[in-house]
Amino acid sequence: MNKLTTMFAATAFTLALASCGGADLDTPPSGVLTEDQVSTTDNVDSLIIAAYSYLGNDHYTAPNFLWPTGNLRAGDAHKGGNGPGDIFAYHALSLYQPIVPDMESFPPDLIDLNNKKWTRNYTGISRTNAALQVIANAAADAVDNREAKQAELRFIRGIFYFDLKIHHKFIPWIDESMTQEQILTATNRDFSDQELWDKIAADFEFAANNLPNIQEDVGRASALSAKAYLAKTLLYQAYEQNEKHQVVKINQQKLERVVNLVDEIEQFGVYGLFDDYADNFLFESENGIESVFAIQRSLNDGSPDGRGSWPSALNAPMAGGFGCCGFHVPTENFVNVFKTDQQGLPMFDTYNDMNYDMTLDAVDPRLDHTVAMEGKPFKYDEDLIHGGDSWARAPGIYGNFTAMKDLEHPQCSCRGENGPFPIFSLNTPLIRYSDVLLWKAEALIELNRLDEALVIINRIRSRAKQSTAKLHNASIYNIGLYDEFLTQEQARKALRFERRLELGLEGHRFFDLVRWGIAKETIDKYLSVEAVRKPYLVEALFTAGKHEYLPIPNQQMILSGGLYVQNSGY
Repeated sequence: MNKLTTMFAATAFTLALASCGGADLDTPPSGVLTEDQVSTTDNVDSLIIAAYSYLGNDHYTAPNFLWPTGNLRAGDAHKGGNGPGDIFAYHALSLYQPIVPDMESFPPDLIDLNNKKWTRNYTGISRTNAALQVIANAAADAVDNREAKQAELRFIRGIFYFDLKIHHKFIPWIDESMTQEQILTATNRDFSDQELWDKIAADFEFAANNLPNIQEDVGRASALSAKAYLAKTLLYQAYEQNEKHQVVKINQQKLERVVNLVDEIEQFGVYGLFDDYADNFLFESENGIESVFAIQRSLNDGSPDGRGSWPSALNAPMAGGFGCCGFHVPTENFVNVFKTDQQGLPMFDTYNDMNYDMTLDAVDPRLDHTVAMEGKPFKYDEDLIHGGDSWARAPGIYGNFTAMKDLEHPQCSCRGENGPFPIFSLNTPLIRYSDVLLWKAEALIELNRLDEALVIINRIRSRAKQSTAKLHNASIYNIGLYDEFLTQEQARKALRFERRLELGLEGHRFFDLVRWGIAKETIDKYLSVEAVRKPYLVEALFTAGKHEYLPIPNQQMILSGGLYVQNSGY
């Protein structure tokens, strides 16, 4: 637990700002603070902490660790659990065609999880806007470091808007400058696709220009983490899409800016790669050199249920000291991608021809940091060996692999319990430094600066090669470096494979596919084989021009009074 986390509980009273308690509207309600009362440095800080805390107020039904929308839809993971009806909305994500604007119709929960996440994002945005309004309306001497406080809030707001943007594409933009009437008449088509990216980028740009490069409190945004988010935003924006979500242009100026921003981050020397890849996913090394920005998870922090790893509450295996619930099961396609050829390079075109055989096939070591499987240690403990089907909930449907990065050892001091669910105070990385470096490599490749990209990709592969000390020789490891990239297409393929290997099951893959404009072709190829291996997928069908984005939730369409425009195909 860090200093930022310990502040969370102290902010609870501040959040009574919007409470009425059912009292006579002409009588000031007790226990409620007015705007004037919070227009001081101390209380503005509390409002900022409250905005941070909402990043960690997520849940497996509305997670900020994007395993349902980033991994299930990409073909990297099956839903898991006790079959299709166990959170049917996530089953629908794996099949694509059942996705509808009104997910309240999905049994057995009858809860629209798409709407729930939309609402949570806008609640977070509302927190930032309320605090920004307090700062804007405060007397000049009431709030010190005014620009820095505004910068933190705009950084947090940018994260919520980025999440909405990659999920829905067209969204209503609400900020602190708008009147109530303007908010009520805002639509999700007030701004174009590119204009919305501009607005998100502006929030991160302001944060980068007004925050210190290093923060005293671990977990707070800095100028460097803001530059990272700005680079990510510009990278996404560079792939310009038409109304059918096809990439029609790659903006070279945006890519140049991505390279320059990452150069600035590198030159400051704050971030680096862990010597061992494992350290990115262990409680004892969180907030280390590779963490650019992470959701600070905590237990026993004074809040009712803590801000632990609730997004992963369903994802632990059914045995091995856990107990529930077997969700987020890696696919065979995903496991197979780690196989390597005699030179230790990815088997680009043949990796999925046959399933991985641990007694015969050489693999990239990152497989055993990412996926636990029968006969291998779980979370680096050679006394805790994965039990195959006995660890899975529905192995006949989904298989028995276990995704490991978002879980900790069952005996970790960071573990808590809530009923059958194991909850950990293990941070959720939103941006790792290796991700930042791969953005730069991607931009360089699209700028046809292949030799510079080669150095970055080989640097990341070199780290993977030396990350075997904790793995107990569980597999045959062979990973090599690239000698050269002869063509832009060769470099592009290597980069895209490297992102899948390095960032596997961290929630990025589907959004990468959409950014590159290859979601349809990639998912069709995946389904052509995986549906034979896992027959529940036989009805899966990805429709181009539709399934790249989720629908605007039906409830939001109704609440807008007809002002919102539904996404294409829904």
